[in-house]
Amino acid sequence: MRKNIVTVAKELNLAPSTVSKVLNNNGKVSQKTRDRVMAYVKEVGYFQDASARILKSKRSYTLGILFSDISLVGLEHPFFSSILQSFKNYVEKEAYEIIFVVSKVGEREMSYLEWCLTKKVDGVLLVSGNLNNPYIKELVASDIPCVSTDFIMPNLTTIISDNELGIELSIDFAKKLNRAYIDMIAGPSTSIAFQFRMDHFHKVMNKPVEPYFVIEAKGFGFQSGFDAAVRLLEQATRVPDYVIVGSDDLAFGAIRGFESKGYKVPEDISVIGFDDINFARIYSPALTTIRQDKKAIGEMAALKLIQMIQDKEPKRTELIKIPVILIERASTKIKM
Repeated sequence: MRKNIVTVAKELNLAPSTVSKVLNNNGKVSQKTRDRVMAYVKEVGYFQDASARILKSKRSYTLGILFSDISLVGLEHPFFSSILQSFKNYVEKEAYEIIFVVSKVGEREMSYLEWCLTKKVDGVLLVSGNLNNPYIKELVASDIPCVSTDFIMPNLTTIISDNELGIELSIDFAKKLNRAYIDMIAGPSTSIAFQFRMDHFHKVMNKPVEPYFVIEAKGFGFQSGFDAAVRLLEQATRVPDYVIVGSDDLAFGAIRGFESKGYKVPEDISVIGFDDINFARIYSPALTTIRQDKKAIGEMAALKLIQMIQDKEPKRTELIKIPVILIERASTKIKM
């Protein structure tokens, strides 16, 4: 059987990315592992084939990851980290390795595009960032294939959850619970996903029987959700029955915010989040939420990026929406 990076990695009980680093002579790999891989490929006659493959294709088999964390949570962010993991698992099976894109090397400042050209990456996954960043705009406008799981721009393929469906499911569920006063705590509009959710909430609630209120959280975490809940109670002309919150992290804070003012969740106010991060099911009360398929988002991003690289497809504006589902837990309850 003809050897490839995946089969070599399997026979040596290593990750394909590790074998790729050895063959491409880059990345951090121990000398012991490097010697082991080189001895094996020399024995089976694969090294020449691998080199020829890289030279012939004029590819590095390296993909860049651009993660500009505007939420300040970092790689521990439960939503983005899950997407990254599924993306990584997929591309490694196709013998690609990943490397994080930065704008500074030592004391030298460079644009994302300049960095990608220097590192000769074949394509880039834009996981998170500020869409007004000129470095991001420059990279997307370049010839380097790019896909995103966070924002929408011209000539960019974007894979995101169906945010509109999530809002519709949330509102329909409120009606099933006999909750008449439906309000929203939205995430910061600097995030395109939060903006979609808030815009669609306004659209669906355009002509409500009862007035509704929307509070935009000033940040992304627990405290921002807490503060937004207190502001909602202060600004609304009546106590909300049911509050749709733009993310689970904000929802955790919102629940405690309502409780700090003497209201019980879900008896007085039902709360529904958006994401279904792992902590949602063990929070008290367990959070009703809209589940995003993080694995499907990461895998679709990997598939589209590799297709663009292999087929040398011209860039185009494309939006792919991954379906969401509602997960009912203890933070919502039917109103008697």
